[in-house]
Amino acid sequence: MRNLTITYKVSILIALIFVLWGAFFPNQLGEIMLLAQAFFLNSFGWFYNLAATFFLIFALFLIFSKYGKIKLGKDSDKPEFSRPTWFAMLFSAGMGIGLLFYGVSEPVSHYSVPPYGEGNTRESALLGLRYTYLHWGFHAWAIYAVIALSLAYFKFRKDAPGLMSATLHPVLGDRVKGPIGHTVDIIAVFATLFGVCASLGLGAQQINAGLNYLLGIPINFTVQLLIISIITVLFITSASTGIKKGIKYLSNTNMILATILLIAMIVLGPTLFLLNLFTHTLGEYIQNLPQMGLRLSPFNEERAAWTQGWTIFYWAWWISWSPFVGMFIARVSKGRTVREFVIAVLVVPTLVCVFWFAVFGGTGIYLDLIQGVDVAGQSLETGLFFVFEHLPFGGLLTVVTVLLISTFFITSADSATFVLGMQTTNGDLNPSNFVKISWGLILTSSAIVLMASGGLNALQTAIIVSAFPLSFILLVMSYSTLKAFKEEIKSSQKSKKIL
Repeated sequence: MRNLTITYKVSILIALIFVLWGAFFPNQLGEIMLLAQAFFLNSFGWFYNLAATFFLIFALFLIFSKYGKIKLGKDSDKPEFSRPTWFAMLFSAGMGIGLLFYGVSEPVSHYSVPPYGEGNTRESALLGLRYTYLHWGFHAWAIYAVIALSLAYFKFRKDAPGLMSATLHPVLGDRVKGPIGHTVDIIAVFATLFGVCASLGLGAQQINAGLNYLLGIPINFTVQLLIISIITVLFITSASTGIKKGIKYLSNTNMILATILLIAMIVLGPTLFLLNLFTHTLGEYIQNLPQMGLRLSPFNEERAAWTQGWTIFYWAWWISWSPFVGMFIARVSKGRTVREFVIAVLVVPTLVCVFWFAVFGGTGIYLDLIQGVDVAGQSLETGLFFVFEHLPFGGLLTVVTVLLISTFFITSADSATFVLGMQTTNGDLNPSNFVKISWGLILTSSAIVLMASGGLNALQTAIIVSAFPLSFILLVMSYSTLKAFKEEIKSSQKSKKIL
């Protein structure tokens, strides 16, 4: 059992204490989670808004800066994966389950209960899509891009360990190898753990909802526990095969199934309406981006609560996911330039996410607003399957969706065990199966105790709390990366002068 580092031992110990706490005292854990959620949302919403906006501005700066030609690797390094496979990995590790869980339900929810104004109107329909784009668009992928860029640069160009702490060396020096560095890595581990737990919880709930529509299986915690247990066996099996086999093949399978589902929705749904809606709302999203991204409504408690429950939660979710997604994207992005990397990670996934929500959310809104079908009255996990009931081949679409959620579930958990293993083995790009399996079991156990102690609220609280200390680390990482870029450009210019 190689590379059982201090970070691994301390992280596993704390995680086990958390799991046992949730197993024996679920109600107490749930109450504490609710108090913590209220405190962080009320007190630090402004901070999450400013942090998310900063990452977007910083990512845009990098695209147009003189640092864009710097390679994430040695000058002779070539990309390890083709662009199509690279994009497939970005989506599968990034937002797979969430796109399916919220694809219909979030735009329809915002249409019914908008951030401001009257609900269930044409205006609220456009507003609902705009805010969904905000939550899944440029801000989210900018957070991922900046963190992944820093990790890839220090790992492949500077030969540093693939750890969050290693990216802080230009600022902290050799102190990153001591207690400060271990603390940074442990915070990243728990942010990753709780961020992925939320996705696993959402995935289990929606698979349960799909099986309810297909087979009449009841929607309850016991069924969801069984689903998580089965998926755990599958993703641990996948994780043991390594990144070039399990994750790569599953990622490509995900992309094929997701593409089939998306095309089917366009063809079977109100096609022209969806294309017009996408074009119109994309323009509104870009036009209103700064105002939406910083909105807090300090004079209106009801509107402020909406922003806290949706926008602030999402910023925390993406921040908590950033070590996981960032490390995974960094791992598969060796050989790209800074400019190519940031453009690809920021722009391409955003456009695909926006189009996805326009198609799925637009179909739900069309059925509710134009045809009078009560889509808005459905729960978050059942909204998608309710829409399928009102489309041709709805049963087949449900089967494909359940399969896709399952493969996204496996891929996200598979990728997470790899990243958690990497974080706790001093950046080892091939952590042992023992480490990956142990983290897989901890990941599953944590998701189960959170669901048992408070369901979606407990999952959201774990994200919001773990993202708070991590956000400070990410800000220092950005400064550290910029400092390293400046030193590299300066050294390059000196070398040219000597020559």
